[in-house]
Amino acid sequence: MKHIVLTGGGTAGHVTPNIALIPRLQELGYQISYIGSYDGIEKKLIEDLNIPYYGISSGKLRRYFDPKNFSDPFRVLKGFTEASKLLKQLKPDIVFSKGGFVTVPVVIAAKRRKIPAIIHESDMTPGLANKLCIPAASKICCNFPETVSCLPANKAVLTGTPIRQELLSGNKLQALKFCNFTANKPVILVIGGSLGSVAVNNAVRQVLPELLKDFQVIHLCGKDKLDMSLQNTEGYVQFEYIKKELPDLFALADVIISRAGANAICEISSLAKPNLLIPLSANASRGDQILNARSFERQGYSKVLEEEELTNEALLDAVRDLYENRETYMMAMSSSKQQNSIEQIVQLFENAVNK
Repeated sequence: MKHIVLTGGGTAGHVTPNIALIPRLQELGYQISYIGSYDGIEKKLIEDLNIPYYGISSGKLRRYFDPKNFSDPFRVLKGFTEASKLLKQLKPDIVFSKGGFVTVPVVIAAKRRKIPAIIHESDMTPGLANKLCIPAASKICCNFPETVSCLPANKAVLTGTPIRQELLSGNKLQALKFCNFTANKPVILVIGGSLGSVAVNNAVRQVLPELLKDFQVIHLCGKDKLDMSLQNTEGYVQFEYIKKELPDLFALADVIISRAGANAICEISSLAKPNLLIPLSANASRGDQILNARSFERQGYSKVLEEEELTNEALLDAVRDLYENRETYMMAMSSSKQQNSIEQIVQLFENAVNK
């Protein structure tokens, strides 16, 4: 039986693509083990799936000063020793890393033990953990065409991000019932991120009376971001967070307004939903969302409106233009070569295992 070790942790974005791969790996008869940190978010997410989980010591390597910079390198070294022992014990045929600092010792230990390691980078520019892993990786899976050019040519593969398959099988009728919407008016789904974007929430609410003339609106506004004054507005529903019904809401949406986090936009493009991206401002981040959004715009997948340009008129114009030209965006996304990320990545595993 082929044996794969999955690794990735620190945030949900470093874990959910691994979870998306698990059903296909099980279909192909892989034995699956997971290496993560002792108490990271990945531990609960993976143990809930009854996948054997092994914890190792993990430290963060920072580009800025922090008192932990003195102790964390020792945690990384301890993690390397633990990862090396685990790989000797588990004897996997291949290691797949989704990034996060816990993965650095695992990938380097795999190289030392002559086990092929494949890593995945979601963002346009590789994070520090993945930069450290590149020399030890046999292949690097990328999300964006632009990322390929700044990586070793013999290692980089454009695959996109593995998407949880349940997102692709939503029920439109269930969503209509859930939202108490009519079937004869198009639907906008607004996604402001799990914490909720104040800028996106405010912008949508300011133009809501105009939007509701032509659309119905589902608003995922984030924790503690509900506006109770809008609670009984016809054609408008708001939720802090949605889990179980999310596939149904995606199925119902005609267009989507979203932030431009890598995982979110990959889910949207996999569903081929016309979308307006409002990336997090460069003033509040290192600009990754802007790079992500502009890449999707260049590929014809998305319309982009930067936060600094976000006026009532600009938002209404962008939404109307997006809806009028929705078929063009849908065709671009449907013809993308990244449509089947799971199969592409699993094929890389098969090639490495059968060498």
